[in-house]
Amino acid sequence: MQANEVFVGVDVAKDTLVICIWGVLQRQLVPNEERAIKEWLKTLSPRAVVGMESTGRYHQELARLAHQAGLRVYVLNTKDVYFYAKALGARGKTDPGDAQVIARYVAEHHRSLHAWAPGTAAQLRVQELLQRRARIAVCRASVRQALTGLDELAPAVLQLEQQFEQLLRRIDREVQALVASESQLSQGSTMLQSICGIGPQSAALLAALLSRIEFANVDALVAYSGLDPRPCDSGTKSGRRRLSKRGSPNLRRQLYLAAMAATRSKAMGSIYQAIKAKGFKSTQALVILARKLLRIVWAVWKSGKPFDPTRLQSAA
Repeated sequence: MQANEVFVGVDVAKDTLVICIWGVLQRQLVPNEERAIKEWLKTLSPRAVVGMESTGRYHQELARLAHQAGLRVYVLNTKDVYFYAKALGARGKTDPGDAQVIARYVAEHHRSLHAWAPGTAAQLRVQELLQRRARIAVCRASVRQALTGLDELAPAVLQLEQQFEQLLRRIDREVQALVASESQLSQGSTMLQSICGIGPQSAALLAALLSRIEFANVDALVAYSGLDPRPCDSGTKSGRRRLSKRGSPNLRRQLYLAAMAATRSKAMGSIYQAIKAKGFKSTQALVILARKLLRIVWAVWKSGKPFDPTRLQSAA
């Protein structure tokens, strides 16, 4: 810990920020709006370190403004903070208590954390639109199932389906326009679409991610996605592996859908069947294939060369 560093924990809500400084009992309440955040940031030391949990979009304004103010910012995984609080023996949950836990977590673990860095407007917008698109697709499936069998409502159901389709197509056009607006996104997306199963949506999401975050290696990327198997061993006992699911659910969903599409290709279809031949169930085999696809994505992105299926077949 460097001298004069001040570790600030912020519990973020839609309308308010509850702020605590590690080692100081006093708390502060600030409206979650640009003007109020800027005024509060002026009161902090230039060596302040600000930590907050990832809360979808409510934390984004604070992270952006704190970074603009020249402060180090850490956006923490909510699960990490939750289990950290449990390990500390927290006997209750309050907003000030959460802010104090965040401040302590950052103070103790900041050396092993990656500081938050903003992406370009196009990168962030692509990720947001695709996340919203995924939610709409889930809602569409729920509505479709709820209306199944109601033949007397068939015309209305058809009209609703058409509206859903128009909305999704509109989002797709917006995403592609954003991708085309930046050369790195455009070129990266085109390269990634050479991989079996990676379509325009998956390519846009992955290009936005890889152009924004500099991963140390492919294992770090797999861990970020939450597709890494978590061991559960003790002594001579080898427990069942389960996915960590630590990363973005939308990223895992997109890779799973890409794996499903890849099974229909000649290059990936044989690999999928080989995985199933080892005794894995269909869902397990698709997850394994999704993880393999992500490794191929990394190789293509780093090499700057389109995917060559003949190399994959020879390796297999």
